[in-house]
Amino acid sequence: MSLPQTMRAVLYNAAEQLSVKEINVPTVGDDDVLMKVNFCGICGTDAHIHRGGFNVKFPIVPGHEPVGTVAAVGEKVKDFKIGDRIVADCSVVCEDCFFCRRGKPLYCTTFGAVGIQFNGGFAEYLTFPQRKVYKIHNLADEDATLLESAACAVHGLDQLKPDVGIEVLVLGSGPTGLILAQLLKLNGASKVAIASNKGVKLETARKLEAADVYYEIDRKAPDEAWQRLAAENPMGFDVVVNPSGAEKLANVALNYVRRGGTLMLYGVYDETAMVHWPPARIFREEIKIIASFSQTLCFPRAVAYLDSGKVKVKGMVSDVYTLEQYQEALDKMETRDAVKIVIKT
Repeated sequence: MSLPQTMRAVLYNAAEQLSVKEINVPTVGDDDVLMKVNFCGICGTDAHIHRGGFNVKFPIVPGHEPVGTVAAVGEKVKDFKIGDRIVADCSVVCEDCFFCRRGKPLYCTTFGAVGIQFNGGFAEYLTFPQRKVYKIHNLADEDATLLESAACAVHGLDQLKPDVGIEVLVLGSGPTGLILAQLLKLNGASKVAIASNKGVKLETARKLEAADVYYEIDRKAPDEAWQRLAAENPMGFDVVVNPSGAEKLANVALNYVRRGGTLMLYGVYDETAMVHWPPARIFREEIKIIASFSQTLCFPRAVAYLDSGKVKVKGMVSDVYTLEQYQEALDKMETRDAVKIVIKT
């Protein structure tokens, strides 16, 4: 089957200036796999990109959670064939800087990603080096858009190194939080609690049995739920994770960390966000504060967890839009009345 020369894509020429354009289908190098994109997920990072944040480089085709099928392969590609169902790791590192050469590619001085600094998946076709591509077998395409979030969650566990029997509080129930909660249950946590605003995300958390305990927070009157959380867990939690990217939650999260515990910041925060924590308490109680940013080399484990069904994602995709409806999809995400939004190309 011959390939088209042009394709539809969401294209930004500057912040908040997007349109669907006809652009060239990317060329396929000897070591490349051409993906026919079927779905690409939207996440909070895309909202930052829309506003010109996250070190985005314009003009850009966004989209860093693509899923599709192999449409063509380069001459040196051996493990993939046309028709294979695939996902791809969108991280891009130089492999030659100080950190890359020390085996720390996540700290690459030019760390970037397809869909942020390089044209991404809100388009009909996309190329990747074969080393960045992974086969999927059991996941539906729309559910497989969550593999990038799962890979980041796997890195989060690498950062935490959870002890057996820990008690964990996850603040928020977006896709990454729901996956992280399940991974913690599978990797040593004796108790996982989710505290989240009332709505479709918390309903989905319950359906997936992502946690053991749920605290439903009313946006208009949140104090009662927070007080119940503190009363039922007077010694706090070994680990508190804030995957929401919310500045307010980052500031209060420390209140629920027990002595000797760990607070993990996990989410995309605005560059202007600030926290105010009491250093005397952190010092006296030996509280550890760590972070988890993106991922490298975590896709194989993410695919293993989701494709096997051990981490459940069916039902997380709540809304499907077309490329032409991309602005509507962004607007929907801002309402917080969706769990996972995907674009069908």
